[in-house]
Parts: sequence; C-alpha cells; structure tokens
Amino acid sequence: MSEVRPPFYVLTGGPGSGKSTLIAALAARGFRTVAEAGRAVIREEQARGGNALPWADRAAFARAMFDRDLAERRSTPRNGPAFFDRGLPDVAGYMRLSGLSVPEDMDRAIATLPYAAPVFLAPYWDAIFAQDAERRQDREEARRTAEMMADVYAALGYEIVLLPLAPQEERADFVLRRIGLNARV
Repeated sequence: MSEVRPPFYVLTGGPGSGKSTLIAALAARGFRTVAEAGRAVIREEQARGGNALPWADRAAFARAMFDRDLAERRSTPRNGPAFFDRGLPDVAGYMRLSGLSVPEDMDRAIATLPYAAPVFLAPYWDAIFAQDAERRQDREEARRTAEMMADVYAALGYEIVLLPLAPQEERADFVLRRIGLNARV
C-alpha cells in the first residue's frame, strides 16, 4: 500500500541541466532540500577505491544511489515542503538507460513511497551543459537521460512540468509559484 504523498517535490532531468543549482537556490531561500546521491556516491567510492561508479560497475552504482536516496526519503521530515535533487524513480531510469533490470525491491519502494505532484523536469540545456570529474556523460547521454526520466515519471502517473530555460532565481520562482508557495520561507 502506498503512503499518503508528503510535500516532497522532485527535480529531475539529465546531467548538467541546472537541477543542483536550482536546489541550491531553493535552499538559500530557506527551503528543505535533499542533494543528489550520485555525486556523493562517486566521491565516496573514489575516496575508498571502490567500484560502485558509473564507469566501473553501473549496477553497484545504482544500488548505492538507491540505498542512499531511500534513506534520505525515509528520514526527511514531513512537516513542510522538501525539494529532492532526483527521486527514487531516477535510479530506475538510470538502470533502464544502462540496460539493467530494476530489482523488485526498488520497484516496490518506488511504488509505495510517492512524491508530491508535479515532478519538475529540467530539460537538456546546451548553453549550461558541462562535463567534470564526476559528470562524464556527453551531451547525447544527457539528452537521453532527460527523456528517460520524463518517461519513467510519466509511466508512474506523475504530472511532469518542464522547467524554463532561465536563470536559477527565475526557475526557483517558477517552481514555488507552481506549487502555490511564497518565494521565501
């Protein structure tokens, strides 16, 4: 049985589309935010010489991201809105994009731990896309990732709202207006 949807909003999309920058803008306004698991997993794995990395073992990387996201999802207080830089369904999208099967426990958690609607999708944005030591995907993979995330969330019944290609403060205003909140806490 699915729990009642808490006021948890997901920002999803491809790499390099401004999600984390938008999360930082929302945090600066006093809103609760949850960082993307992928970058943290990469940093931890590199520090310990592990292989749960997207360029080494995609299945192990997906599991590490999912476990971290699940712990964050379960521990985030429900007494006000929270904005997540990716949600549990993003891991399923990553796995599908990688040609991996999504384990039953992940599907079950995704089905029973919903997020609030709408889900905000940051579309591929060539003008701001950049690779770095943790983001090695190329532009085409970034485009495909955004499309996959839209497909995954839509298949789960979420309303998808595209973020405008605009500066972070305008994007933050857009998100907050869309969910009926003031610009600052």
